[in-house]
Amino acid sequence: MTKVQKLVKLAMVVALGAPLAGVAFGQDTTPPADDKVIAVVNGHEIRISEAQMASDDIIGLLPDLPPKARYPFVVNYLIERHLLAQRAVKEGVAETDDYKKRLALYQAKALRDAYFFEKIKPAVTEEEVKAAYDKEAARVQQTERVRARHILVGTEKEAKEILARIEKGEKFEDLAKQYSLDGSKDYGGDLGYFSVGEMVPEFSKAAFALKKGEVSQPVKTDFGWHIIKLEDRKTGVAQPYDQVKAAIRNILVRKKVQEVVDQTRAASKVEILDKDLNKMIEELEKTKPTDGSGAQAGDAANGSGGKSDLQLPQ
Repeated sequence: MTKVQKLVKLAMVVALGAPLAGVAFGQDTTPPADDKVIAVVNGHEIRISEAQMASDDIIGLLPDLPPKARYPFVVNYLIERHLLAQRAVKEGVAETDDYKKRLALYQAKALRDAYFFEKIKPAVTEEEVKAAYDKEAARVQQTERVRARHILVGTEKEAKEILARIEKGEKFEDLAKQYSLDGSKDYGGDLGYFSVGEMVPEFSKAAFALKKGEVSQPVKTDFGWHIIKLEDRKTGVAQPYDQVKAAIRNILVRKKVQEVVDQTRAASKVEILDKDLNKMIEELEKTKPTDGSGAQAGDAANGSGGKSDLQLPQ
């Protein structure tokens, strides 16, 4: 499985239709074409485009706010920022070394962000997003999933005794609640739906061999002895494209950012002069995810990953 396939899996929901989780960004709220003035601070005009850029910059603060509160929050943030900036100019802060150092830092960030929105993000086309979806959806739709209950006990003797009681007509769910050793006992042993690879091989082999309503003979795994009852089986169902395309696009954009960074770094001369820092970097590299899921997480939080949901006025 390729890195892109693994990443796209994060944006696809199968079988049970559970809600999409872990999506990093809000909806794409591109500013209206008229870019109207929304506030004035001592003569400085704040426009919708400035509010959108500010929201990208502080996106990490916005998820805790109700969607309707985000737009007023960002505008108030801008008003306060301009008030303090104007005061700083009056008091001579613009001539200090601290300001000049910060200006150089923010200039690099502004160039990076502009490059992202002008060059990188548009490079991910609708065709690429749809192709990634279709590939993963086809794989999902071919995956069989089963829903099963189980009773987990410590010995084969216990498993056989419980199985005999089931065969005499006692309810599987009641016995699971009474005897099972794992957390599913609270739900009558219900494990929900799962595919072959989501359970240990011995358990999966036994579960998938059953017909609906059948109960297995005792099955041994590293966890103990299981009695398994098959409740249902179905093939996977991919979420509709419109519900996941934004998430897939963001994943592909993050991958594109990482590709550009890697290519640029390979063609550049980067020296880390601090020996202790070099050791820290080496240690971090050992724990870095290999599937690309962590690519440019910092840039995402700082606005290089997507647009936040500001609910701007039309």
